[in-house]
Amino acid sequence: MPALLEAHMETPHSSELFDKELCELVLAVAPRLFAVVQECEVRPGLKDGCVAAWGVAFHEGPVHVITADGTGQMVLNSPERALRWFTRRGGEDGVTARLVWLSRSGGATFDHAEAA
Repeated sequence: MPALLEAHMETPHSSELFDKELCELVLAVAPRLFAVVQECEVRPGLKDGCVAAWGVAFHEGPVHVITADGTGQMVLNSPERALRWFTRRGGEDGVTARLVWLSRSGGATFDHAEAA
């Protein structure tokens, strides 16, 4: 059985309480999802942008990034490190990158249909 990321819990007396605590544990240790977006000014005062990549940041571990088209992957030390890979020529040509974090839903369930 894999390590529990130092999040241990005692088994409550009922299965419902255990399931509730287990879902709370999942929410507490869940990785954060983010997008790397590229932006550029197409003409003065008019910007354009796109999602260049998706990332998963673990609490104290590596960050996994995959390009939006699925052709490239990387493992980095921090989400911010991904920005240098998606900012072209240091931003000289106007293409810069930013991180956009997806917010947590605040819920967890054992039912896949409810999770969607």
